[in-house]
Amino acid sequence: MPTSDAETLLIRQVREGDARAWRQLIERYEGRLIAFVDSRLRDRAASEDVVQETFVGFLTSLPHYDEKRDMEAYLFSIAAHKLTDHLRKQGRRPIDQFGSDDHGRPLDEVPGGGRAASSIARSDERRDAETRLLTEAMGVLVREWLAKADFDRLRCLELLIVKGWPNKDVAKHLQLTEQAVASYKFQTIGRLKDMARRAGLNLEHFGEG
Repeated sequence: MPTSDAETLLIRQVREGDARAWRQLIERYEGRLIAFVDSRLRDRAASEDVVQETFVGFLTSLPHYDEKRDMEAYLFSIAAHKLTDHLRKQGRRPIDQFGSDDHGRPLDEVPGGGRAASSIARSDERRDAETRLLTEAMGVLVREWLAKADFDRLRCLELLIVKGWPNKDVAKHLQLTEQAVASYKFQTIGRLKDMARRAGLNLEHFGEG
């Protein structure tokens, strides 16, 4: 089903940086997206994080979005992609659009490996704590920027930190100056490191290289 005239107008307003239109879009689709993701994850907090990533992904792809395409189907396809990424990071089988793995089986946990040595376990625990902290801190920033409809920062976050694009490619893709992109990156990494320090963790090497 093609996008309605009302949705087309909404998309155009979001493209123009209209914060009210952005809030309307979130209000219209957030509940359905969370229900879809949570039916697979059974974890409300994780589902909300995946949906946040979905909206960020939508913003990133918006310059190339075809207005003839059904927007709800488009958002759900992004959500499915983000959900698959989330499951892979957890060591679980990715899903197809029907909620099954590539063999048609229901979602299931991949059997774990052997028991690690205590020193490796401690290292893993530390790394897991840092990963959780980083994920939570990025979630705070994403929620903040979503609320403010700060589209440029959201798009930069997706491309720089999540996808790992270099500054010059992000600048070209988003039609920003490299200086603006570098500034967004510096500010974001600085805030993430500050949040980590307050939590008693060290992310000093994050964002380097």
